[in-house]
Parts: sequence; C-alpha cells; structure tokens
Amino acid sequence: MAPSSAIVGKIKVQLKLSISRLRMVQQKDTAIAKQQRRAMAVLLEQGKEESARIRVENIIRSDITTELLEVLELYCELLLARTGLLEAKECDPGLEEAIKSIIYAAPRTDVKELQQARALLVEKYGKDFALEAVENTDGKVAERVLKKLRVEPPNPELVTLYLKEIARTYGVNWPRMEESPNCQDDADDDTPSGGHAVESLEEPLTTDELSKATPPRDLGPRSPVSVAPPSPSTDNLNPRLRLPGPPELRPGAKMSGLKKQTSGTDTQGATRCGDSGPKNDVVGGKIPDVDELAKRFAALKK
Repeated sequence: MAPSSAIVGKIKVQLKLSISRLRMVQQKDTAIAKQQRRAMAVLLEQGKEESARIRVENIIRSDITTELLEVLELYCELLLARTGLLEAKECDPGLEEAIKSIIYAAPRTDVKELQQARALLVEKYGKDFALEAVENTDGKVAERVLKKLRVEPPNPELVTLYLKEIARTYGVNWPRMEESPNCQDDADDDTPSGGHAVESLEEPLTTDELSKATPPRDLGPRSPVSVAPPSPSTDNLNPRLRLPGPPELRPGAKMSGLKKQTSGTDTQGATRCGDSGPKNDVVGGKIPDVDELAKRFAALKK
C-alpha cells in the first residue's frame, strides 16, 4: 500500500479536476435544457400537449442530474478544504457523509475524474468502508443524494408545473382559456351610457379667464446660471443664499477732510446771507406772489 501522504496528494489533485469537470458538465446540461425548453414551447404553441408531456420528463431528469452534480461538487470542495483530516488512518466523522456520498454516487455519473477520486478514497479507507458506503448499511449517505438517484416517473403535478413555467417564460397561451360570454359584458361596462361618451361636467375656460390666469414659473427661457442654496447643517439649520452685491464704498481720509471744508464754507455763507437782512431771498425762503414780482419788474424798468 502506498504511503498515506502520497494517496492524500493524489486525492487532492483528483478533487480539483473533479470540481472543474463537474462545473463544465453542469454548464453543458443547462445549455441543452434551454434548447429543450424552447422545443417544448413550440409544441405547446402547436397544440401538441401529449407530446410535450412526454418529452418534458427528459427535462425534469436532466434538472435532477444537474442538481446531483452540484451536490457532489460541494462535497468535493469540502474534502479539498479539509485535506488535513484525510491524513488520519480512520475516517473523520466530519468527512464521513461526504466521502460515502461520493463513493455511492460516483459510479452513477459520467464524470471520470470523480470516479478516479472515488477509487483513491476506496484505496485509502479499505474495501469494508467502501462496501458500507455502497450498501448504505449505516445510513451515512446523504438523503438528498439518494433521492436524486432514484429512478421513478415524475408526478403529473410536477409535469404540469414545468409546462406552465415553460409557457410563461416563452409567452405561450397555455393552458388555453376559452373566452367566457361574460367577457363581452365586462367590456361593455367600461363604456357607460350605451357606449356614448359622458359629457364633461365642467365648462371650458373662456379667453378672458385664460388671459387672467397666472402663467407657470417654468414658462419662458431660463437663466443659464443657476445657484443652489447651501444644504442645512448643525451649525446653520436655515441657510440662505447670499448673492454678491456692489462693494460698499467708504470715504477715505482725504474725502472726509474735503467734506468738512465744504460744510464749513456752506455754514459761513449761510450766516452772511442771514446778516444781510430781508433784502435777498434765499432759495429755501418764501416764494413771492405775482403782485410782488410785478412790482420788482416795474422797479427794474425805472
């Protein structure tokens, strides 16, 4: 017998090959199943229901086989992740279900890599261990593996569900529903008053009312520049948008000096005008009437 480490190395290699091969077979079976489903849809559309019911059993069996290969792939990944436990002479309880399920199901598949991995596992643990797995005397083989390997015709309900799903996927009217006489009555109910359109209860708006209406805000050209207000934050719960305005002009030192000088001269002139008496009327004084103006013009002519 070869050393245990050498057999474990071979098992590891075969498990990797089995995983890749199982994935390829699953993809191939899935592509074939799609073509078969398309053919079933054509048969249903042509009204060949009996032929479709017989042929759909092949699709059901193909799906069950694909599910079995997926389960075996998971078991191979489990053994590959726990290769350290394979070093022991006796089978670890955590690996017993996976190993016995592979030994039981591998001969019933067409994956040669998986069958070679099975042979290495039998060589590793002995013929008695393999015989227990094949006969399943201790019930360690997974129940889902046993269920998917049973050869029995599918239930009629399952066949009908498959056909309904295929018809729904490909848009086929199956099972064909006969039109009931109530369909016409339902259609007539959609148009009340014997098919005549109901008159509008509201009167149309006149031209004057339309002219007085407020136009929508979005009407007319928009400005190419739009500024979004800032988002509220904990520091500023109610933010406001502030647009930049014209700068505020403040007088400098020279301007303030000139203003003081001009204000001083204005006050002096006002005092001089006040001292001159009522001979000269200031602009801000009383406005003369017509008779006074006539007297002034007569005095000027003299």
